[in-house]
Amino acid sequence: MSEVSLDYHALQTTPVAEKPFPHVVVKHFINNTDLKSIVAELPAMQSGGSFPPEALKLSPRVSALLAELQGPKLKGIVAEKFGLDLVGAPTMLTMRGKTREKDGRIHRDSDAKLVTILLYLNPREEDWSSKGGCLRLLNGPDDVEDYDVEIVPAEGALAIFPNGPTTWHGHRQFVGTRYTIQLNYMATSKKAQYELRRHRFSSWLKRLPFVG
Repeated sequence: MSEVSLDYHALQTTPVAEKPFPHVVVKHFINNTDLKSIVAELPAMQSGGSFPPEALKLSPRVSALLAELQGPKLKGIVAEKFGLDLVGAPTMLTMRGKTREKDGRIHRDSDAKLVTILLYLNPREEDWSSKGGCLRLLNGPDDVEDYDVEIVPAEGALAIFPNGPTTWHGHRQFVGTRYTIQLNYMATSKKAQYELRRHRFSSWLKRLPFVG
């Protein structure tokens, strides 16, 4: 079977946390059985950075997961929880497999991205807290140690937040394997259209043999 069971009930019943900015975290959005199968089938990524799914060789189960994440059920729940109008909002999805020294620097996502959704597909055995790599929701743009929430990027953890002027986030330096799916609901502005075009171009470029 390629179907993946996602815990929509946990997402629906988890209240929106307000500090340091509105967000929702579900620790086990994917059950352990499905997660083990997905982790075993994740595509190899020889370099850092984000990869559009079209640039990767995906198993049927991983493809099914990505299709489900981009479907109407998740979008409807997110819209209701945060009081957003996401009807007609395009989706943009990328995957990461390796984290580099420069990754995780404090930032907030582009205004073209209405909502950011992060799903982490890593085993818990990694000592994330001591090595870095835990996502931190920060109180400001200046100090990665000034955080209100820390999310272990493992065991199917899901983090969702609408983007805004104070949605600063990042993580301590970590180098190594760190699988993340990032899904964004995009605005329909010219800036968002540009980002989507760049995303499609990146998809084409990363299919070329020299990219790896």
